[in-house]
Amino acid sequence: MPWHHYVAYFFGGAFLINAVPHIVSGVMGRAFQSPFAKPPGQGLSSATVNVLWGFLNAVIGYLLICHVGTFDTHDAADMAVTALGALLLALFLANQFGRFNGGKV
Repeated sequence: MPWHHYVAYFFGGAFLINAVPHIVSGVMGRAFQSPFAKPPGQGLSSATVNVLWGFLNAVIGYLLICHVGTFDTHDAADMAVTALGALLLALFLANQFGRFNGGKV
């Protein structure tokens, strides 16, 4: 498989994991940090903005995983690269958002 498919899967996993806190916060009716807040990534955006931002991230993640190459859930390499993208971004986001939301840095 061409290397750029793995790059797409890695970032697809990252986009999918980024969708989670935005959609969950938005559905719960809570404001949450987003790139559209002031200051970006630190201030709070409305629940509606977060649902829309999370949904866009989910769509981009889906497109990167399902429409680049032939992603196979039975292929360990495809799954590992996607999971690695999700894990690394999740750890980064935990550190970034933890300082605003009571988590440990």
